[in-house]
Amino acid sequence: MILSTKGRYGLKAVFELSLNYGEGPVTLKKICDKYEISENYLEQLFAKLKKAGYIVSTRGAYGGYSLAKQPQDVTVGMILRTLEGEITTSECLNKDVCRRESVCATRTIWSKIEKSINDVIDNITLLDMIDEHHKITAED
Repeated sequence: MILSTKGRYGLKAVFELSLNYGEGPVTLKKICDKYEISENYLEQLFAKLKKAGYIVSTRGAYGGYSLAKQPQDVTVGMILRTLEGEITTSECLNKDVCRRESVCATRTIWSKIEKSINDVIDNITLLDMIDEHHKITAED
């Protein structure tokens, strides 16, 4: 399973907002320049995140985007699911009943992998990412 640019770029952009939490809005241009993301593309991602209630926009000369919630209240899973949809390892897990479920040797494996992924992304908050970032940058 590979996340699309929606999830990867969106998480980077929201992480940038979390780094600046409480310091005022961050311009789209600043985020796009830092992460080399198209402004048009990021606007589309932010529209989804805004609609979901994770970010807010401020108009005007000092406008931009900010987190709508505290970093410790937003998980990686929340952001990824908003942008990507449900995270799954196999289409067979999305069906209510697979015709071959009773004889499928791999379904259990896909299910365990999916559960592990969801456990990770649902238990890492933006604050955890900030803490990890500070550890990495302190080592430099």
